[in-house]
Amino acid sequence: MKDTALVVVDMLYDFIDGSMACKNADEAIAESLRFIEKMTSGPEQGADVIRSRFPILFVRDFHPADHCSFTGQGGPWPPHCVQGTHGADVHEALAPYASEELTFYKGYKQDKEQYSGFEGINEAGQSLYDVLDIMDIKNIYVCGIATEYCVRNTCEDLLKAGFNVYLLQDGIAYVDYEGHLEALAAMKKEGIRLI
Repeated sequence: MKDTALVVVDMLYDFIDGSMACKNADEAIAESLRFIEKMTSGPEQGADVIRSRFPILFVRDFHPADHCSFTGQGGPWPPHCVQGTHGADVHEALAPYASEELTFYKGYKQDKEQYSGFEGINEAGQSLYDVLDIMDIKNIYVCGIATEYCVRNTCEDLLKAGFNVYLLQDGIAYVDYEGHLEALAAMKKEGIRLI
């Protein structure tokens, strides 16, 4: 287990019940919590023990109010996950597992869209890859929102970087069901393992 971690992508309120609410979000959260419970259960408890036994890393959209991806700036999306708003917060059920050093912010520059968690950085300026490499992680489980965009981009970048990637099929939410199925099929073909 020492070489295994979970990456939680964009389980944020605007993607759950806010401006860009995705299908299956509540079920994805419940399944992710079940998976975390399974992977962290044992006689020793506490955040530090869980982190050392099974690191959980969070990827977060963290946009300025005038982000280039927003419709008001000519982008394709309604405003979402704006810095300092409730919509940008990690869901309260998952928040206890999130630590600042293992949280990676993406889309924080006004002029840059970032779908992949690989483009995010933590408060120390480290990338997701930097931290996974430091922790000597080889196997990565992924859950989050949304299948067709940030989940897929993050999984593909993890795979390209040489990690074994396992996508929790019941732990993801999506914008469109057909797009969700197409993204799953493409990821499976690329070598991402659907579980």
